[in-house]
Amino acid sequence: MQTSEHRHQTGSAVLYRAPSQPYPVAVSARGMTITDATGKAYLDMSGGAAVSCLGHGHPDVVAAIQRQVETLAFAHTAFFTNEPQEELASLIATRFSEPGARVYFASGGSEANETALKVAWQYWAARGHPNKKIIIGRDHSYHGNTFGVLSASGNDARRRASAAPLVNWPRIPPCYAYRERRNEEPIEVYSARAAAYLDDAIRRAGADKVAAFICEPIVGSSLGVVAAAPGYLARVREICDRHEVLFIADEIMCGSGRTGTFFAHRHDDVVPDIVSLAKGIGGGYQPLAAVVLRNAVAEELTRAGFAHGHTYIGHATACAAGVAVQRVLDRDKLPERTQKMGALFLSLLQQAFGEHPLVGDIRGRGLFFGIELVRDRKTKAGFEGGKKLPDQLRLAAMDAGLICYPGGIEVQGRTVPHIMMAPPMIVEEPHMRECIAKLGKVFETVLPRS
Repeated sequence: MQTSEHRHQTGSAVLYRAPSQPYPVAVSARGMTITDATGKAYLDMSGGAAVSCLGHGHPDVVAAIQRQVETLAFAHTAFFTNEPQEELASLIATRFSEPGARVYFASGGSEANETALKVAWQYWAARGHPNKKIIIGRDHSYHGNTFGVLSASGNDARRRASAAPLVNWPRIPPCYAYRERRNEEPIEVYSARAAAYLDDAIRRAGADKVAAFICEPIVGSSLGVVAAAPGYLARVREICDRHEVLFIADEIMCGSGRTGTFFAHRHDDVVPDIVSLAKGIGGGYQPLAAVVLRNAVAEELTRAGFAHGHTYIGHATACAAGVAVQRVLDRDKLPERTQKMGALFLSLLQQAFGEHPLVGDIRGRGLFFGIELVRDRKTKAGFEGGKKLPDQLRLAAMDAGLICYPGGIEVQGRTVPHIMMAPPMIVEEPHMRECIAKLGKVFETVLPRS
């Protein structure tokens, strides 16, 4: 009988993400480590894509899934609700900033954000404003790969690669102080200037036609962990209220305790109308996502109805995994631990790479970090002819036994790579030091000499 790695080498029926690229075969995982079919171990310092918040093989979550499958694996939610869905919704609603929130479950981030858009459109239709359809997003954003949310995204590379006839909704510049803040400009002034782009965009489109503004409180893979400047989200909230536009907070990556609070927007003391969660909410143990609706929005849809659905919404086994993840977060005080361990990791990263000639910025909140690479620290210029650098960084890290999440943007025709890291919340200091040592070797291998 052929082994899995031999089948992979000689041909596969799988259409891979990158069809021409060979992939190692993952066969087991435990804690901070994934092992492939050859026995090679990989230190997982990005949780895949900010997914594995509890690490791999957590016994509590595994046991919860096993118990649920034995009793009720699936019952279609067109006919039934189920106890895990009810319990998980209650836990998440209780964590929300206001009482009376409602929760709608989905299977992944794209589904969750697509649902958020439909919530916005149907909310306004129920309020007697059926022409409010426009979704305003931001440049360098990514909200998913389905048609609606890819239209709302500002990741140009993914938009082009999809070859889809996307809707060209308005987009505004991101709140990206490292690059967009002017010399000597106070952070409060920059924050107000960045938020003013939204006010301008709504006025140009017509407030009577704009349904919602969507943004990540902390931009994940598209920009390499860029948090909103102080005061920005509060101004966004005020602008949305003034123009009667819903505010959607995409917390697919930055939510679920990743930044030290369950909801990332809590750092900015704002209340979005709709929040999307995925990735860490199920910890990678089951496909799971959620859309959290503020009470006023939920009540309107309860009155008018909500026309939307997928086969696996509220999936009993997936929600059982989500409940188990929530219980571990609470029992082990992992959000609080995330704040402490995040501060340590950020300090170690700054000690190791803060003076590196090709490292422009090191930033993070909780256990969510980004390292931005530049050709020139003073000018912040990117790498000419460097389009392959993000992929080269990822492959070199894999060779070194390290899982991290490189990406990049184009600035004035040059590539600006970044590396996102979102280690499981169980990470310890030795893992951090191992990561830094391996990352240093990756930089030596891939980055051009200064």
